[in-house]
Amino acid sequence: MQTVILSLETSSPVCSVALHRVADGSLVGQSELRLDKSHSTHLTVLIEQLLANTGHQLADLTAVAVSDGPGSYTGLRIGAAAAKGLCFALDIPLVAVSTLRALAAQVAAGTARPESWLYCPMLDARRQEVYAALYTHEGQEVLVPTPLILNADTLAEQLAQQPLLFFGNGAAKFRAVLGESAQAGFLVGIEPSALAVGALAVAAYQRQEFQDVAYYEPFYLKEVYTTTPRS
Repeated sequence: MQTVILSLETSSPVCSVALHRVADGSLVGQSELRLDKSHSTHLTVLIEQLLANTGHQLADLTAVAVSDGPGSYTGLRIGAAAAKGLCFALDIPLVAVSTLRALAAQVAAGTARPESWLYCPMLDARRQEVYAALYTHEGQEVLVPTPLILNADTLAEQLAQQPLLFFGNGAAKFRAVLGESAQAGFLVGIEPSALAVGALAVAAYQRQEFQDVAYYEPFYLKEVYTTTPRS
């Protein structure tokens, strides 16, 4: 009997997987590896180990959820390929969960008086740019995911209206630009996790919000630019 949802998070240097029960959304188990550029070689191993350690098999999966982006282009491609392969092989639905929304939900769940803040996950997009969005503590989208060029005026209007909490691997760059602000809080060491992806995926599964497995592509947010090697 299919009882659990497998969630994959590969949008950042952290590669993580999690299992949640469909019936009540409770966590069955999770595993993660913090080795940069290891997703392609370790993701399948993490999945196999998690299933074995929790006493489950692939046949128990009722859906696969994947972190949808934005984030690392290569990481997102690896996660999407693995998720689509499992869904094809097992004939089960695919659920996509916004990376930024999951990261915000992850932080809001552990914040005292969560209603006091707007949550701003920031993922490094190189140079002085980040991928960012704004959410309430209940997950309502205030600012859609967007690439932001960081300067002293970034999000100035929002900061003037309500305290903002910044986190993710791009937040440190903004802190250096913004300086001290009574309206801004910063958290360190917050990375995307399959734990948060899975919690949102269970709700999406109950609403039957599924992706077309054949045509699904991650949400890169920006076009990927490649260069031709010089001969």
